[in-house]
Parts: sequence; structure tokens; C-alpha cells
Amino acid sequence: MKNHRNTLKAIGPGLIWACAAIGVSHLVQSTRAGAGYGFQLISVVLLANLFKYPFFEFGPRYAVATGESLIDGYKRMGKWVVILFLALTVGTMFSIQAAVTAVTVGIITSVIPLPLSYVEWTIILLIICGLIITLGKYKTLDRLVKWIIVILTLATVIAFVMAIFRHFPYNNYRHYPFEWSVTDVAFLVALVGWMPSAIDISVWNSLWTLAKINDTGYRPSLKEMKLDFNIGYFGTVILSLIFLSLGALVMYGSGISFSNNGTHFANQFFELYTTSIGSWSFPIVALAALATMFSTTLTVLDAYPRVLTPIAHTLFPKVMKPAYDKTLTYVWIIVLIIGAVMLIVEFTHQMKVLVDFATTLSFITAPALGYLNLRAVTMKQVPAEFRPGLFMRILSWTGLFVLSAFAIFFLLKKSGLM
Repeated sequence: MKNHRNTLKAIGPGLIWACAAIGVSHLVQSTRAGAGYGFQLISVVLLANLFKYPFFEFGPRYAVATGESLIDGYKRMGKWVVILFLALTVGTMFSIQAAVTAVTVGIITSVIPLPLSYVEWTIILLIICGLIITLGKYKTLDRLVKWIIVILTLATVIAFVMAIFRHFPYNNYRHYPFEWSVTDVAFLVALVGWMPSAIDISVWNSLWTLAKINDTGYRPSLKEMKLDFNIGYFGTVILSLIFLSLGALVMYGSGISFSNNGTHFANQFFELYTTSIGSWSFPIVALAALATMFSTTLTVLDAYPRVLTPIAHTLFPKVMKPAYDKTLTYVWIIVLIIGAVMLIVEFTHQMKVLVDFATTLSFITAPALGYLNLRAVTMKQVPAEFRPGLFMRILSWTGLFVLSAFAIFFLLKKSGLM
């Protein structure tokens, strides 16, 4: 009984990680993959999840092993590593927050018929998320995402089952083959970039793990940490396959291309589902989509201030005091909201451009972040029993090679050299 209670105490960070991951990569990119290429890219989705697995798992592993976040691990490699991570974070955080928020607002404006503009809904959504984070802190986030995960999973699975009954057998497979053109490769990079998510969030997960430990007073074992993480991780894998399948079953071969406008995209998304499955399915599909994107927007807005504060402590130890942490968190949230709103205003009618830019940038930076995580969990400060075994090391180096090789291939293809 005691072991059971301890296991329940350990559950949480993996689900928050899943909420951050299940968003644009699933609702938008996986659905677009199925809509554009049928089931042809399932192997790509599975391989992306396989090769990235170690780098995400190393975040909570390092936190449980050392009682530190990955930022502390980076610091042990040299302050320049923290500066590099800060540069990558600042370079991507506004586009990532804007991308997930833009998709969420597109869904909200399609579901809630109020006379508010796209930008007004953006501001309202981000303020609500900011209040949840600042007033409720980790405990509220931990409890909220568990309900969101349940709602999201049930609604998505119901939609998937109904789509199978309405569209089985699937007869359009390979009418539009993947041809390795510049356009096809660019989409593949955008798909893999956030499949299941950007590797940045491994750092977020290490911080959520520490927050859970501080909240419960219980430090989980490696086995308990892996259980929590694997529930979240493999849950995202299953949902990515479901969203891809929904796109393939419902949208592939329809001849309809998605709009760049967030609201129009959401309307198309819902219309294709309700036309193919039935108008009765709208509440289910809308609930799944809204739960998916709201949880992502919330967790991303929580994560960046949570990451930037310890970075500030690391780089400016004489200036930054723990007493300033709460104020600094508020400042980061405000800055992130302002930056995201400005980007959304600029790209109001170009949602796909914003999404593809953010996901592509994450793909190109993935090998560097993956290598840093591997180095962190193999340092001497990590107890031997917590260091990754032979299989995980082999998988890590294979993943680094594949991600690096494909990034180089993409850049050569994009520049016209291939």
C-alpha cells in the first residue's frame, strides 16, 4: 500500500510534459500529415518518437538522480553552455508560444460565437493562462492537466472510432505519394521538429519534476520516475498516430487544403470531421481540439518563466536573489505574452507559416540539445545507477546521427545543392 501511494506521488510531471507535447505537433502537424499523405508518414512519426525518446527521458532522470534541473547540469559543463541554451530559448520562445496560442485562438473563435477579434481572444486566453500559473502555481497545474488529459483522450478516441466505422476500408492510400521534393521535405522537417515536441521541453520536465518533489516532499525512485514519464510519452505517441489516422481517414483525397488563417483552419478542421463523421460529432471533436491546445498554451506559458528564472540565477548569481523569483516570474510571463501577441498580430493570416517556422527551428536545434542532455546524464555527478544503460546510449547516439544527418540534408535541399 505504501509503495502504491509513493507511485501516485510520483505521477504528474510526465502528464504535464504530455500536455505540453500534445498540441500543434498532434492536432495540426499530424492531422496535416494524414490529410496530405494518408498513412505514408506513420513510420516517420514512429521513428521520430523513438529517436527522441532518450533526450526527453534524460530530463526527469537527471532531476531525480541529482536533485537539480538540467540547467544545473548545463552549468556543470561550463557557463557557455547555459548561455547557448539561453540563446536557443530566447530565439524560439516567442515563436513557439505564438504558434500554439494562434492555433488555440483559431479553435476558440470557431467554437465560441462571441463578437471578439482574433487579437482580443489572444490577449484574453494568455491572461487567463497567466492567472492560473501565478495564482495556482504548480499544484493547480498538476491537478488541471490530469483532467485535461482524460477529456482529451476520451474525446479523441471516440472521434477516431467513429471515423473508422464511417471510412473503413480505407481505399485512397498512396494516391498522392511522398516525392521528396523541397515542399515534401520541408513539411517532413516541420512534422518531425515537434514530434512529439521540441527537445527544449526536456529541461522543462526536469523543473516540473523538482516542483513535484518540493510539493509532495517525496523523491521518486528511478523506476517510479520512468513509469510517470512513460505514461505521458507513450500516450503522446498513441495520440499522434490517432490524429494522423483521423487526417488520413477523413481528409485525405478530399482536395481541400488547409487555410493559413487560424480561424479558417479551425473551421475547415471541424467541417471536414462533421461532414464525414456526422454533425453530432462536433462537440466531441471541438472538445478534443480545445483541450489539446489549451493545455499546450498553458504549459508552455508556465515553462518559459520557470526556465528563465534559474538561468538568470546561474548567469547573474550576485544580482539575482531568491526573494526576486516571484517578481521575475511575473516579468517573464508579461514579456512572453507581449512577444507572442506581437507575433500573432503580424502573422494573423499566416498561421501555417508561423507553425512551420517554429517547428523547423526546433528540428534544426534538436541535435545540439540532445547532445547536451546526453552529456548531462553521463557526468560523474550522476550516480552510476541513474546513468543510462547500453541500449539507451546506443539509441541516443543513433538518434543524434539521424537527426543531424537529416538536418544537413534539409539545409542542402533547401539551398538547392541537392
